[in-house]
Amino acid sequence: MLVGFDNSDDAGVYRISNDVALVQTLDFFTPIVDDPFTFGQIAAVNALSDVYAMGGRPLTAMNIVAFPINKFSLDILSDILRGGQDILTKADVQLLGGHSVDDPELKYGLSITGTIHPDKIIQNHGLKKGDAIILTKSLGTGILGTAVKADMIEKAQKQSFIESMTALNKKAAETAAGFNLHACTDVTGFGLAGHLKEMIGTSSVKIKIHASSIPLLPGFQEYSDMGLVPAGLYRNRDFLGDFCVVEKKIPRHLGDAVHDPQTSGGLLLALPGEEAASLIAALHQSGIHNAAHIADVHEADQPGIIVC
Repeated sequence: MLVGFDNSDDAGVYRISNDVALVQTLDFFTPIVDDPFTFGQIAAVNALSDVYAMGGRPLTAMNIVAFPINKFSLDILSDILRGGQDILTKADVQLLGGHSVDDPELKYGLSITGTIHPDKIIQNHGLKKGDAIILTKSLGTGILGTAVKADMIEKAQKQSFIESMTALNKKAAETAAGFNLHACTDVTGFGLAGHLKEMIGTSSVKIKIHASSIPLLPGFQEYSDMGLVPAGLYRNRDFLGDFCVVEKKIPRHLGDAVHDPQTSGGLLLALPGEEAASLIAALHQSGIHNAAHIADVHEADQPGIIVC
């Protein structure tokens, strides 16, 4: 075993030869959108992201399904699975099968197996003084998802929300592989600040988030100001406590953004500060237009996060 669960890494890694290791992960959740095909797409993108975050190449997948057969028609299940297959095809990943159970609550996800060279594993910790941190997707799926549930979101905003969650992190990972990455993870339920805390690990560093540089999904500020805030955001904020300090000058919606729980979020990439501009340019050129340099790493006596 090269990577286990002791550091909350995105996937486990197991060496099978001098040149090949397996990358394995599993993820599933309840629907975040009403359309079953789109839900299947989002679940597949979300599961695949953990392998991309480790620097691996996903190869195979197995479906995980909990389905209330007395509540929904099997057409809905078929559409969910078609959505998952659509993403697997785009990712060049082979579906091998899966397992389903009758359950009162609908859930769908996948287990993913990939490969990586044992010397090229990228973990979610290992930050160094002077590192820049790049985010590859806009934030805001938690608050926009709340607006969707309240049936208050505008059509164009909902489309951006869906496009973000169904966008594979494949291209971002492939682009970043050409740079000297010190750490990588994907942003999901713990929010930006929660995953940055994982990246700090046991290092004696402080991360300064440049609040004005955070890319946000269209409508995020509007719905944040209206108070359409998911319970997960409050849990994330309470969990971090004083570890994450938001300066008083920061607008409320940007304070919300760093704790907003994400579904199928982007990658957080840490690399030497002098390489940041080149990576941003490469990401933009590859079509990842929302990629932004959002934070920097500084040496500190006490680790923490400052939103400034």
